[in-house]
Amino acid sequence: MSLAGIKVVILAGGFGTRISEETLYKPKPMVEIGNKPILWHIMKYYSMFGIKDFIICLGYKAEYVKSYFASYNIRNADFTVNLKTGCVEFLDYSAEDWNVSLVDTGLSTMTGGRIKRIKKLVENDEMFLLTYGDGVADVDLFELVRTHRDENALVTLTAVEPPMRFGVVEVGESRTVLAFDEKSQNTKHGTLINGGYFVLNPESLDFIEGDATSWEVEPLRSIAEAGRLAAYRHSGFWQCMDSQRDQLLLEDLVKSGRAPWMTWIA
Repeated sequence: MSLAGIKVVILAGGFGTRISEETLYKPKPMVEIGNKPILWHIMKYYSMFGIKDFIICLGYKAEYVKSYFASYNIRNADFTVNLKTGCVEFLDYSAEDWNVSLVDTGLSTMTGGRIKRIKKLVENDEMFLLTYGDGVADVDLFELVRTHRDENALVTLTAVEPPMRFGVVEVGESRTVLAFDEKSQNTKHGTLINGGYFVLNPESLDFIEGDATSWEVEPLRSIAEAGRLAAYRHSGFWQCMDSQRDQLLLEDLVKSGRAPWMTWIA
């Protein structure tokens, strides 16, 4: 099974205020882990399933992302340049075979509004994938799409158990600590959140009113009430990058060779 031909829409326009140490000069999706922007890691993971068509919804510092992809070959290859003619010859360079559409969807546009603004790029497709530009996971995209089709859903989201940010303290009636686990990775067992890996039918965009609409609020609630929202439960790795602490965690996973999403590394 291949997902070739299915497009991926990535939301990459937010301000990233909770990781301001990095986002003062660049948008959060361009914050690097393992010497590559997290946005690149997300795209590379999707490409391992045969996907090569990406639509990036930009906003905050859109020009930074556009510049990165416009000069991608120059950034990632050795080359010879003729200073008189300006001709560039690349030396033994093999780039990713990706088609990347970069769309400025507005500085303050909400998530739903950003998706609505790229409607013309996906409206004739059977379905498309959607995710955020600030998190990585090892979601089985084949099973995600299969679930979407089997459930005849309008939208399918990936449900995950979020990693814990703090240790768990279990206290008994006598105020005695019964258990302490500083390294716990999960909240209360069974707690699920929206993990941000979606499959959408283009008709779902009709539930988005405009720029001020948050995808996660009115549209998803309405689709759920209509019985057309499905969930694919992912029990593997998932991690968003909301803070510098998250960035350091992801960086450590890359450096140690234990990054579950980097399936392109043999």
